[in-house]
Amino acid sequence: MAKADIQVYGRAYTVACAPGQEQRLSDLGRELDGRLRKIASAVGDVGEDRLLLVAALSLLDELHAARGHAGASAGDVEAKATAIIETAVDRIEAIVERAETRLRNGSTV
Repeated sequence: MAKADIQVYGRAYTVACAPGQEQRLSDLGRELDGRLRKIASAVGDVGEDRLLLVAALSLLDELHAARGHAGASAGDVEAKATAIIETAVDRIEAIVERAETRLRNGSTV
C-alpha cells in the first residue's frame, strides 16, 4: 500500500492509497485546502469541525448538481437525436410519396 502526504488547513496527514495514486491524493489535498481557506475567509472563524462540515456539504452539493446535469444532458441529447431522426423519417416518407405519385401519373421521378 502506497502513502501520500498531504497538507490540509495547516495540518499534515499521511493517507494510504493504491500505488500510483499518491500525486492524485496530493492534488486533491491541495484543492481541499484551497476550498477550506476560501470558506474560512467567507464565514470567519467557525472552528475546524464546522469548516470541514461546510466544505463537505459544498462538495456534495456540487457532486449532486453535476450528476443531475449529466443525466439531463444525456436525456437532452437523446431527445434531440430522436427529433432529428423523426424529422428525417418524415422527409423520406414525403419524398417516397411524391415519387410514387409521379410514377402513378406517368411522370418521371
